[in-house]
Amino acid sequence: MSSSAITGADGISRCAWAVGSDDYIEYHDTEWGVAVRNDRALYERLSLEAFQSGLSWLTVLRKREAFREVFADFDPVSVADFEEPEITQLLSDSRIIRHRKKIESTIANAQALLAAWDAHGHDWLTQTLLEFSPSERELAAQGWIRPPALLNQIPAKTDNSEALTKHLKQAGFVFLGPTTLYAAMQATGFVNDHVLGCDRR
Repeated sequence: MSSSAITGADGISRCAWAVGSDDYIEYHDTEWGVAVRNDRALYERLSLEAFQSGLSWLTVLRKREAFREVFADFDPVSVADFEEPEITQLLSDSRIIRHRKKIESTIANAQALLAAWDAHGHDWLTQTLLEFSPSERELAAQGWIRPPALLNQIPAKTDNSEALTKHLKQAGFVFLGPTTLYAAMQATGFVNDHVLGCDRR
């Protein structure tokens, strides 16, 4: 899509991707791009981005409360203890996305996060994302128009998210590729990809 910002009937200008449903509008206006600087909250967002892989983000949004319920509100200490009985139960729960690899990766990533916390402290994930977040200058140097005016000027992944993927993999994280990680960076305010003209920018 090459559209820029679109002004709705309420007079608010939004990124074009956000105008397709009330759920998207609410998410765009209140959450997408807002800074998240808390490891537990970031673990939730990374987990949900991984579940979204290959699907619509709207699907995840509409199942989010169910995800929170079955994954202990994304408390990594609790999720790290999930074993086969919990996995079996999750695979039978139609309220969430029933994908064994994604479920297992959510558990593995909780375990990896706990190990990182033990080694580096409870803000390790936040500090890691800050370290690998691209600046406007870095994005421009990679060939991206900054700030973006059109949706097709926004990257799906960057050199930074490629490097972050490798770093997290070395720390034991799985099922988090450069596209998923860049989407998480956008959503949690590590990069500002609201288009020019969007009131949220």
